[in-house]
Amino acid sequence: MIVEKIVTNIDQMAKEELDKRHIEKVYLESAHLMKRIQRVTTDHGKEIGIRLKDPRDLVAGDVLYMDDHDMIIIDVLSDDLLIISPRSLQEMGTIAHQLGNRHLPAQFEENEMLVQYDYLVEELLQELQIPFKREERKVKQAFRHIGHSHD
Repeated sequence: MIVEKIVTNIDQMAKEELDKRHIEKVYLESAHLMKRIQRVTTDHGKEIGIRLKDPRDLVAGDVLYMDDHDMIIIDVLSDDLLIISPRSLQEMGTIAHQLGNRHLPAQFEENEMLVQYDYLVEELLQELQIPFKREERKVKQAFRHIGHSHD
């Protein structure tokens, strides 16, 4: 089977629609969510080729295939993350500036800043005394680097 477009995302589906189907999952590392062409295997051993026509990243919950009885969805493996919880706008600005200088991609969930684990960033957070914790957590989308050069 070759998937060329995403059917929908489970976040857009009614619970009844999900409950009436057998669900197979494709587990991906968050970095692989950016790959438009790849070969994957479901948790039931079914091989699938993904060749997306649209230039978009995969997202956790994307439905690769669906019929009246079955569906195949994307799930994401946990990442080793630093969960940063600044106490003030100044702390947020300080760490955002420091991470931006390192071109380190970040994601935001409520009042938390998520970055992939890096021991240098961990040391920086300790030095700046900005609250953080290290944990394994699933993210819905890939950590995307934004192209930029210092000219």
